[in-house]
Amino acid sequence: MRRFIQLRPLLKAQGALLLLIATMFLTFFLQHILGEGFYGKFMLFPADVVNAWNTLRAGDYEHVHWAGFVTLFTPAMLHGSAGHIIGNMIFLWIFAALAAELLGQRCMLFVFFFTAITGSLCHIALNPDEIIPCLGASGAVMGFEGLYLAMAVRWHLPNPHVWPMARPIAPSQLAMVGIIGLIFDFMGYTGGGMGVAYGAHLGGFLGGLLLGSFFVKMPRHALPR
Repeated sequence: MRRFIQLRPLLKAQGALLLLIATMFLTFFLQHILGEGFYGKFMLFPADVVNAWNTLRAGDYEHVHWAGFVTLFTPAMLHGSAGHIIGNMIFLWIFAALAAELLGQRCMLFVFFFTAITGSLCHIALNPDEIIPCLGASGAVMGFEGLYLAMAVRWHLPNPHVWPMARPIAPSQLAMVGIIGLIFDFMGYTGGGMGVAYGAHLGGFLGGLLLGSFFVKMPRHALPR
């Protein structure tokens, strides 16, 4: 009972985030148990989405593959390997927890949904003929990094206590994580690196940057610059 009481503040502050992470781990487990037949249709195939969009633009609503548009979001719930999901969940935990702390859990969930989609759209824009599927929450993770960077530039944010880290971390240091990640993504993309959806990273980051720059309100514990 005492342990539950100690966990209550964490569950109150990050319950939605922890549920989201648990759902992705459960989905990853089902992926490996049930195979590609279970999750293949939920991966993002850029060429399929482009074809569906062109069919829609042509006014041929009868033959539009509407499920293709759903895959603008669903790949964020899928991962290709244990290392892939563990790495994504660590950074998601850090930056999404900060978003939940500063903006609330509903806003945090919206940022995840929005930047997952902007990541997919950017990946499609850079790879419109790609038939290799894309999956992973990296775009949304970068979205939270872009969101936090924008807020750190706009306001003086409180030093975050990101559990399980033991000490406060300066907002400028956390914001630099996003900048460094974006630089590595740009280098990987221009260098022709394969196997990583750099466009999704860029699109997610820009989506978060947009939200943090123009749409979110100043957090209660922040100070104007």
